Amino acid sequence: MAGKLKPLDVERETRPGKYADGGGLYLIVAGESSKNWSYRYWFDGKERWNGLGSFKDVSLKDARLARDAARLRVKGDRNTPGVDIVAEKRAARQEAQAAETAAAAPTFQQCAEKFIDEHWSTWSDKHRNQLPSSLKRYAYPTIGGLTIAEIRPSHIHDLLAPIWVEKRETANRVRGRIETIIAKNVDINDCEFRNPAELTKQLREKLPRRPKRVVRHHPALPYADTAQFMRDLALAEGRAAKALRFLIFTACRTNEIVGAKWAEIDRAFANGPIWRIPGERMKMDQDHVVPLTQPALSILDELSRGNQSELIFTNADRQEFSENAMLAVLDRMGYSHVTVHGFRATFATWAEECTDYPDGVREAALAHNTNRRPQPLTSEAPSWRSAAP
Repeated sequence: MAGKLKPLDVERETRPGKYADGGGLYLIVAGESSKNWSYRYWFDGKERWNGLGSFKDVSLKDARLARDAARLRVKGDRNTPGVDIVAEKRAARQEAQAAETAAAAPTFQQCAEKFIDEHWSTWSDKHRNQLPSSLKRYAYPTIGGLTIAEIRPSHIHDLLAPIWVEKRETANRVRGRIETIIAKNVDINDCEFRNPAELTKQLREKLPRRPKRVVRHHPALPYADTAQFMRDLALAEGRAAKALRFLIFTACRTNEIVGAKWAEIDRAFANGPIWRIPGERMKMDQDHVVPLTQPALSILDELSRGNQSELIFTNADRQEFSENAMLAVLDRMGYSHVTVHGFRATFATWAEECTDYPDGVREAALAHNTNRRPQPLTSEAPSWRSAAP
């Protein structure tokens, strides 16, 4: 068709093609039942086609009016810059889709509550109390109502800043818990995602500067005094005293002892009885295997009689011991000048000065990160069991 289109021609045309009306207006025919109006223009050197509606709904006259209005927006005037209306429509669609997705997505608090429910049965009573309460107190007020996609590093900064210096360990745990929950709710194939709770250099530099930590070692009993101490401890009554003896025989941490479960004891292991501590209760988040000597097994035999609890060491109410229970035993015995954790240092000093075993054996027995040690445990190293005191 030459020149401008006529209403009758528009109605009768069925041949596929693009038919110009002038001024950038085109009738695009794809078949007998598919005819649409489109405005063709150029913006920043790029060709654009802006749909103006179907011929069934928009007459030729109305299509020309729509073309004129669109052309004015693209061209702009002295006071208003031109607009790429196709890009504008695309951005509006994307924004609407994002809003719809965000409305359907769970909030951080909902994700956290699901995470807690999924892991509740594997946690100790202490962890069950600490994790939910720390999120409720420090995370939810700032990001609880946001979706994962809406959380920004600035949000993490705002919730950490007030406690970053005064409550160092709490702040570290809160940040780590937030990072884990966010990671659990992100597509594993989303390579472009960056966890806003990750402790990046940018976040670290924005947070208040922490004073240098002064390392204070736990007061320890000299290993030369351990024999007499163990004789005194054997006479002490109560389950807390037995727990302390078991801690010394295994060189484990307090939280590992108070959370110990009967299901973790394996007396049928090929190389002898062991205690297999799951990684979620270990400082390094890795499973730890402890060979059990006869004195340690004797304590378990004593406690197993009539014990119906899941936990090995329980208080009078059959609940998990307080972590201060063993410290109270030391106080009653007149050993308040040492700490429970200090017995790990006693073991380490004894192993270093009184045995010929490689450092890797000692560090593995203490569940330290042997990857950072100059002499890692090798296949030629003696077994831990023969090194046990």
